[in-house]
Amino acid sequence: MDLDKLLSFQWGMMTPEFLILGTATILAVLDLFMPKKMNRNILGFFGLAGIVAAIVSLTLLLGQDTASILHDTFRLDSFAKAFKLLLLGGAALVMLLAIDYKPKEGMEEYRGEFFYLFMTALLGAMMMSSSGDLITLFVGLELLSISSYILAGIRKKNTRSNESAMKYVINGGISTAITLFGMSYVYGITGTTNLREMAGLLSQIDNPQHVYILGLAFLMIFVGLSFKLASAPFHMWAPDVYEGAPTPVTAFLSVVSKTAGFVIMMRVILSVFAAVPSNDSDLPLLFSMQDYIGFLAGATMIIGNVIALRQRSIKRLFAYSSIAHAGYILVAFSAMSVVMFDSIWFYLLAYLFMNLGAFAIIQLMTMKEGTEDISHFAGLYRRSPLLAGAMAIFILSLAGIPGTAGFIGKLDIFLGALMVDPAHYVLVSIMIATTVVSYFYYFGILTQMFFRPAAHHEKIALQPGTVITVIICAAATVVFGIMPQLAFDFFNSNFNQFIDFLQ
Repeated sequence: MDLDKLLSFQWGMMTPEFLILGTATILAVLDLFMPKKMNRNILGFFGLAGIVAAIVSLTLLLGQDTASILHDTFRLDSFAKAFKLLLLGGAALVMLLAIDYKPKEGMEEYRGEFFYLFMTALLGAMMMSSSGDLITLFVGLELLSISSYILAGIRKKNTRSNESAMKYVINGGISTAITLFGMSYVYGITGTTNLREMAGLLSQIDNPQHVYILGLAFLMIFVGLSFKLASAPFHMWAPDVYEGAPTPVTAFLSVVSKTAGFVIMMRVILSVFAAVPSNDSDLPLLFSMQDYIGFLAGATMIIGNVIALRQRSIKRLFAYSSIAHAGYILVAFSAMSVVMFDSIWFYLLAYLFMNLGAFAIIQLMTMKEGTEDISHFAGLYRRSPLLAGAMAIFILSLAGIPGTAGFIGKLDIFLGALMVDPAHYVLVSIMIATTVVSYFYYFGILTQMFFRPAAHHEKIALQPGTVITVIICAAATVVFGIMPQLAFDFFNSNFNQFIDFLQ
C-alpha cells in the first residue's frame, strides 16, 4: 500500500482511539523516566484528560454518516458510537477512583503501570465496538483481556491479588480458546473474516451439514464469550477476581469490561448468525438458538442472586450481583425484540452509574477499615449521612425500586420479553422472582447502614475524585429514573435505532 492510498483513508473517524493510544504511550514513557519517588497521580490526571478528550472527539463524530476504513475492518456506525460513549464515560469515572486508591500494603511503585495498562484495556474495548472483522475483534478482545489480567494482579505483594490474577488468566485463556475455535468454523465455511461478507455468504447456505457445523460454532462462540460476561455456569472466576483485584479494577471489570463483552457478543452473533438459515424452520439459525440463550439467562439470574445471599464480603456480594445483572441483560438478548438495542444500551447506562457509585463508596470504606466485611458498613448513616444516602440510592437502583434508573432498565427488558410472539413468560417470571430474592441481600446492606450501631464513630475522610464520582453517579441514577426519556431521546436522535448495524 503506497503513501497516497494510506493518506486517503478517513482516519478522523479513529480520533478517539488515537487519543487513547497516544495517551497510553505517553504515560508509559513518562512513567519510565520519572523519578521513582515522584507521585504518579499526575499520570492519572493526564490519563483522565486523555479520556475526556476522547469523549469530546466522539461527540463531534455523532452526526457523521456511517463509514468504514481498511476494508471494513473498522466501522464507525451508530452501534459503535453508542457503546463507546458508555465505555469512555465508565472509564473516566473509574480513573477518578484509581487516582484516589491507596491500599494499606502500598502500590506506589506500580501506580504508573496501573494507569497506562488501564488505558490499553480501554483501547481494546473501543476497538471491539468498531470492529467489522473477526481479526480486529479478536485483537481488541485480547488487548482488553491481557491488560485486565495484569491489572487484577497489580498488587504484587497481596496473595489474594496474585490468586485472582492466576484464576483470571486460566479461565480467560480457556474462554479465548473456545471462542477462537468457534470462529475458525465460521471462517472455514465462508473463507473470509469480514463480518459483512460472512453474512452475505451464510445467507445462501443450503447444506444441512454446514448449518449443523454453524450451530456448533454458535454454541462455542456463545460459551466462550459467556466467560467474559461472567454468566452462569461460566462465572466461577468472577467472585475471586472481584475480591482480590484492586477496587478500581473490580469496578472496571464489573462495568466497562462487561459492557465490552456484550458489545462483542452482539457484533459477532447478530452480524453472523442472524443470516444463517435454519434446518428446521424458515427463521434464521439465531432464532433457533433462543432457548439456549434463555436457559443461560435464567441460570445466571438464579445462581447470581441465590449465592449472593450467603456472602459476607461486600466485593464478593457485588460479584454475584454483577453475575445476576448479566442475566437480566441476557433476557433482552434472548427475547430479540424490536427494542433490544434500546433496552440493553439503557440498562448498561443505568448499571454504569449505580454500580460505579456503589464501588466508589466501597473503596472509601474498605481503605478506611482495612476489611471488606459487610458488618463494617454498620452505622454508616451516623458516621457519614451523605455517603449512606448515596449508597441507599445505588442499592435501591440495583434492586430495581421505582424512581431509579435500575427500575426503568428492568422494566424495558421486562416489556421487551413480553412483546415478542411467543412471549417469554418463563424468563420474565424468573426475572421477577430473582429480583425479589435480591432484595434480601441488597436491603441487608441498608439494614447495616441505617439500623445497626457503629463500632466507632470516627468520621470517614472523603477524597475529591471519589466524591465527584459519587455525586455524578447518584444524580444520574435519580435523573434517569425520574426522567428516562432524556436518555431515550438522546439515543433515538443520535443513533437512529441502529438501523445501520447490518448495512
